[in-house]
Amino acid sequence: MLADKISGTLVGIWLLVPEYLRLGIWDLLCGWTGKAGERVEPRLGLQLVNEAALCVSRIRSNCSLSQKGFEVANGLPFLASDTAIHELLAARTIADTEELQVALGRLRRASGHFQGRLLAVDPHHLHSSSKRQMRRRRPKPELPAEKTSQSLFCVDTDTWQPLCFVLSSSSRSVAQEVPRLLTLTQDILAPAPGQALLLADSEHFGAALFSHVATHTPFDLLAPQPAYPVYRRQLEQLTPEAFTHRWAGLATAKTPFGFGKHGEQPYTRIVQRTGERPGQFQLKAFVCTSDREEVQALCEEYPSRWHAEEFFNANQGLGWRRAGTMNLNIRYGKMTAALLAQAGIHQLRQRLGHPMAGWNAEHLGKSLFQGLDGDVRVHKDTILVTFYDAAPLADVAHLFTDLPARLESEGVNPRIPWLHNLKLDFRFR
Repeated sequence: MLADKISGTLVGIWLLVPEYLRLGIWDLLCGWTGKAGERVEPRLGLQLVNEAALCVSRIRSNCSLSQKGFEVANGLPFLASDTAIHELLAARTIADTEELQVALGRLRRASGHFQGRLLAVDPHHLHSSSKRQMRRRRPKPELPAEKTSQSLFCVDTDTWQPLCFVLSSSSRSVAQEVPRLLTLTQDILAPAPGQALLLADSEHFGAALFSHVATHTPFDLLAPQPAYPVYRRQLEQLTPEAFTHRWAGLATAKTPFGFGKHGEQPYTRIVQRTGERPGQFQLKAFVCTSDREEVQALCEEYPSRWHAEEFFNANQGLGWRRAGTMNLNIRYGKMTAALLAQAGIHQLRQRLGHPMAGWNAEHLGKSLFQGLDGDVRVHKDTILVTFYDAAPLADVAHLFTDLPARLESEGVNPRIPWLHNLKLDFRFR
């Protein structure tokens, strides 16, 4: 197919190839599949990654048009079948895929994608169409309950980038899965004790999880204390002298805290009091495994946790919105392929600039990766991708021309290992 000129509307996906080279995605896929680069398995994995980037559930030989440039970008002369993809995913264990997440996370850390200072631990429930008996959840109080697949992500709130995730059946609680997630996070970041602060929700509040974080990890944990009656009475017993007035309407207090009636008090409770008149005070408490400054923890660090929701809103179309099966190793493989796609898209966003850098994943998939018309041909040792009337890329076209020399200047081998070690360059007409 490379010997002929390919014309189609999926040539935009080639914009991600330089980012895959910069990140070393091909080596990760070869390691995950356990196969050499000459084999088909890493190429099938690359098709999964590019499918996620397009924000489509699948592109298969029995339901899609071929010869549009997509299959060639994966190093294949054909579109994979459902059976081939299923066999690829079924042969990988959960441990294999978690090793892939750690390897990707370390590469992203080296590339500066994470600051590793503030980390949000956030559950994300995916609507599932599985026929299995599963726990049902209500997405909103007014909506009926539905089957959901449970995932738990760790997101760097400074850069809004995901480090890793774990997946489990809906019968397991979030608190049971957090230690697994923290093991992966620790393997990726290797932080010094107290260097990273975990920002959790009230559903993570519990003695077992706080004890695990404090004794078995280098992280600090900050989570809101639920408004149980026993905790409300403890807060109401605090004297006015215990609070420090910060500014109009806000005062804070710090007290030791321990789980259980007669338990030790190894943690710190930070109490937030809002309101100016004694009869109108509202009290809310947070518990932390370390002694941190109150204003910084409450007003700067914990509010950044909501960046995790902004990350999901912008990127869940990559493959983190619906779950068609509950075979966990298969779900792990597909969702981790989306993690690889998201890493490449993040790097591409840095080059696209405004307004494309602000588009969500679905907008990018439809308007950029699927919305540009062009052709693919080979000239000597270089694959030339020509875009016709690519108005969205007009201001940044110079960043994609003379690409082999640009990659070499960055210390990146410009040859594409899954495409006969050919180089890649772009033209705009």
